Amino acid sequence: MTPHRLCLVLALALTIGLGPLPAVAHDASAWGGLFRTRDAGASWLHVNPGSFVSGALALAISPTDPHHLLLATDTGVVRSRNAGRDWAVEAPEVLGGGPAFAVTFDVDGQRALVAGASAIFRSDGDRWQRLRTPSGSMPARALVSGGVRGRVYLPGWRKLYRTDDWGQTWVEIGSALEAEHASTVMIRRDQPDTVYAVAGGRLWVSADAGRRWERRGEGLPKGGMEALALDPADVSRLWAVVADQVVRSDDQGQHWRPVGEPLPERPVAAHALAVGDHAILMATDRGVFRGTSEGTRWAPVTDTLPAHLDAGVLTHDPVEPATIYAGFALMPHEQLARRSADSGSMLSRFLPDPWAGGLGVLALAVLAVVTGARLRRRADRRASRSVQP
Repeated sequence: MTPHRLCLVLALALTIGLGPLPAVAHDASAWGGLFRTRDAGASWLHVNPGSFVSGALALAISPTDPHHLLLATDTGVVRSRNAGRDWAVEAPEVLGGGPAFAVTFDVDGQRALVAGASAIFRSDGDRWQRLRTPSGSMPARALVSGGVRGRVYLPGWRKLYRTDDWGQTWVEIGSALEAEHASTVMIRRDQPDTVYAVAGGRLWVSADAGRRWERRGEGLPKGGMEALALDPADVSRLWAVVADQVVRSDDQGQHWRPVGEPLPERPVAAHALAVGDHAILMATDRGVFRGTSEGTRWAPVTDTLPAHLDAGVLTHDPVEPATIYAGFALMPHEQLARRSADSGSMLSRFLPDPWAGGLGVLALAVLAVVTGARLRRRADRRASRSVQP
């Protein structure tokens, strides 16, 4: 094969290998997507059967309209205004077609924030605009509405931030957490200044919106805290998973005790917890497990949910505690975010938006063709010199 053809083949291979895969019909039980239960996990309905979603990464539900949903996926953001019966791609010309890692509504239920691979976007109704991105925050682990208009917490890739003006300015609030990042942040809307954060596998609590932090966790088993949940029926009760064991606190995390038996399939990486109607749901790397609030019976939900597929989303309906959404992904949120963080090239720094990936592929293809042409000219010159008398 000539150098020119070799470079053309290389360019084609790069374009195919790095370009997006075509959207094809799929079986949700194998590929993932978004599901909803209205009876605390006893039965489930596939919410987006007509759309291709290989990675449901985050879900926001409007606090003023539980039918209004924003779903962050591995290919962008989609919106539904009828509880998932119909979906529309949200602002593709602004948000692009790359992965969206976090999404949240403001307390008014209209304004929203979206965190992509390298930028944060804000909507004030139907218009989206790009915001200044805090240092070390991208790709975001979550966006958490703070219960006060304009306040949002941003557990970033390396730091924890808070905004009180809907993303115009950010202040770092996680320097006292003794960890590089916070993996989980949770707020009760009726207690907006009380913040719960999991950082370095430990529980931290702030009573003043993150200005000062207190470490809590007496009675926790050895091992890092993997998932945390606030009990919707009791403002003082917390639930968590540590070393495949569900634990409970009745005094806002001061003291803990184990609940029931450990999970039957071990080891399991727990990503999220949800509690409602005397049942506990756990999203793990092996799907969703369901148990009673006493934790005595744990079983994987495999008849109506994807079996042994990574579940990273468990989101409560803001009105009905028994209504919970579960999201599944072929590539877990953490793995996709890590790949995005590790692949930050010089091009993506100059073009930190969804076009950077496509432009990078195009640049590689052009470079390969140009290099091939040069190699071919050199080969032709060598050949002409060899035949001269």
